[in-house]
Amino acid sequence: MASPREPKGSTKFARQTQTDPISARTRNPAPARRASKSGREFNPHAFLATIGEGRKAMLFPKKQTVFAQGDPADAVFYLQTGKVRLTVVSKTGKEATIGILTDGSFFGEGSLAGQTLRMGSATAMTDCAVLRIEKEAMVDTLHREHNLSDLFVAYLLTRNVRYEEDLVDQLFNSSEKRLARVLLMLAHFGKEGIPESVVPKISQETLAEMVGTTRSRVSFFMNRFRRLGFINYAGGSEGGLQVHSSLLNVVLTASGPFHLDCGTAAKQ
Repeated sequence: MASPREPKGSTKFARQTQTDPISARTRNPAPARRASKSGREFNPHAFLATIGEGRKAMLFPKKQTVFAQGDPADAVFYLQTGKVRLTVVSKTGKEATIGILTDGSFFGEGSLAGQTLRMGSATAMTDCAVLRIEKEAMVDTLHREHNLSDLFVAYLLTRNVRYEEDLVDQLFNSSEKRLARVLLMLAHFGKEGIPESVVPKISQETLAEMVGTTRSRVSFFMNRFRRLGFINYAGGSEGGLQVHSSLLNVVLTASGPFHLDCGTAAKQ
């Protein structure tokens, strides 16, 4: 004869079975996409790829100015395709290149931090497709849509790390290594599936500004990189520069594999 406790135990087990899935979900919620405050699913990539309220698609041909230093800072820009050069001009008229942006980059975000005027200029290096997002629309969407704010913050943090690396590079590495690093970054080295790339035509003066050295030093190292097979000058009207992954050897070795006058170069 079955124990009188078994039915009670069975009933108790059945009740637990019915409530366990709910309690399990309560204790260990499954990771999911963060829903927007409006209750609908928000796709930040779709937002940055389409026009809408406060968003305007713009095309800039090569060498056209996106915004100039001193212009009102009333919008954020998202680079969909192309390359954009960021520059700043001192009171004495000296121009410096502070960055070259590629697909998927935000720029002009200083307007969100209280800037009323542009601190620098942005110019298209190639034909560019850009999404202009008005300041109010960007702020409102960042507050409302967590997926976009996560994407935006991640981009800013990544760029901040890049700036720190640039500072360390400027303080401790020779001009040869700094030039090699700039060329590799311009060629997207390290991105999956892009071991080699052609950099759009860029002047040695611009490279010198980015590296922090003289044009003559850039010319010297570029000629040596070309002789050693690290780079090739592409033909055609664009006159781009093909950068090979072997150039990474210059960056990884302690003093560069072809050490020459690096102590002097580091001071330039």
